[in-house]
Amino acid sequence: MFIQTEPTPNPASLKFLPGVQVMPSGTANFTDPEAAAVQSPLARRLFEVDGVMGVYLGQDFVTILKGEGTEWHHLKPAVLGVIMEHFTAGLPVINAEAATNESAAGGIDTSGEDGAVISQIVELLDTRVRPAVAMDGGDIVFHGFERGVVYLHMQGSCQGCPSSTITLKHGIENMLRHYIPEVTEVRAV
Repeated sequence: MFIQTEPTPNPASLKFLPGVQVMPSGTANFTDPEAAAVQSPLARRLFEVDGVMGVYLGQDFVTILKGEGTEWHHLKPAVLGVIMEHFTAGLPVINAEAATNESAAGGIDTSGEDGAVISQIVELLDTRVRPAVAMDGGDIVFHGFERGVVYLHMQGSCQGCPSSTITLKHGIENMLRHYIPEVTEVRAV
């Protein structure tokens, strides 16, 4: 198994591409070892590597967020080893129960007076923003819309990225305001 790595705009994160499907559908973001221990055997093992502060699982990649004071040349070999061992052993990435609960959680509520606007926001995010952000090892997830303000949650390499504010304000906010006049601002959650 050959695992490629790609830098991301966030110097504290690195994207690992194992050449196999990581998540059959959706994504998973882990910011602490406790949630990972319950939901993902792969994320749990990655958190056991000293210096790993976050794990984001995409369709065909794993993004690792490292802690301050940790150097990639020390961390990268250990992470590569864990990912290789995990996929070579054929172990599950997400526990079956966690995957069922995630799919049962449902979608976004588009009922109510803002339902049409929320649908437009989610469609633009899903078709124009999320694919581009996934290429950088991250994700931006819709969290809510209230009084003209769109609330988004940054995940993976986007979380804590120095350029995430620029992406939100100059990229996503401008695009949403252009297509959806009801949108006045975008904020990170």
